[in-house]
Amino acid sequence: MRAIVFHEFGGPEVLRAEDVTEPHAGPGEVRVAVRAAGVNPMDWKIRRGWMEQLSPTTLPAVPGVEFAGVVDEIGEGVTGVAVGDDVLGWSATGAYAQYALAGTVVAKPPALGWAEAAAIPVAGETAARVLGQLAVRDGETLLLHGAAGGVGALAVQLAVARGVTVIGTASPANQDYVRSLGAVPVVYGDGLVERVRAVAPEGVDAVFDAAGKGALPDSIELRGGTTDRIVTIADMSAGELGVVFSSGGTTAEEKRAGLAENARLAAEGALRVQVARTFSLAEAAAAQETSEDGHAGGKLVITP
Repeated sequence: MRAIVFHEFGGPEVLRAEDVTEPHAGPGEVRVAVRAAGVNPMDWKIRRGWMEQLSPTTLPAVPGVEFAGVVDEIGEGVTGVAVGDDVLGWSATGAYAQYALAGTVVAKPPALGWAEAAAIPVAGETAARVLGQLAVRDGETLLLHGAAGGVGALAVQLAVARGVTVIGTASPANQDYVRSLGAVPVVYGDGLVERVRAVAPEGVDAVFDAAGKGALPDSIELRGGTTDRIVTIADMSAGELGVVFSSGGTTAEEKRAGLAENARLAAEGALRVQVARTFSLAEAAAAQETSEDGHAGGKLVITP
């Protein structure tokens, strides 16, 4: 099968399209013919070797942790899924490939497109997990960095649905998009503290950093000097500042239930999934380069 492979850590140029051996479903797994694979910042951070202390990578490796596709092989002990089912979920092997193995999948609603379905697993789980850690509730104000990104955009909508006022930081080009999601848009960068205080003079109750653009010191200042109720998923300096870095923790059952609910909401139009651009498998390097640039204005998806 064709897959994107990297044999060494480095920039986008280390990604190569190659013929590799097809994986086969083991116990508790299904094999999926991939129709779309989501591109996440974690993909290029792993490719650069930046995540080795948290999760070592065995080289050569195929990137990609989320997908939508069609079940074509079922391993021993798997129930509730049949060959031919349309599904979305998390891959146990790299999703930048024609086939991927998975242990956690849910049915893809017919009204949900392949690209939109592939954009939901990681962003939806991460957004819900961090909002839960922050315990934001009706009437509170949340500052959300990276509001136009894949995780940020879903987090804005989930928070607004809880009755939370969201101030979302984004580039100048994405201000209207962030506003359309239900947030109060603010441009990131120098002068952020003053701009946030101008729209939230009473302060912010919590901060969700989905961007990792160095905004944690400003966030601490906006929280009155405390790191309480500040969580980042992207800034590796979090530990030095005493800020919580969230990288997982939900069970497979919680992931499956949350994914099914988010897929349902997206299919019904109650949760907007913005796919900024799709790429062919051969364009995987360009896809990761666009993600690394940080201004996609939505989710990037590869369609093998």
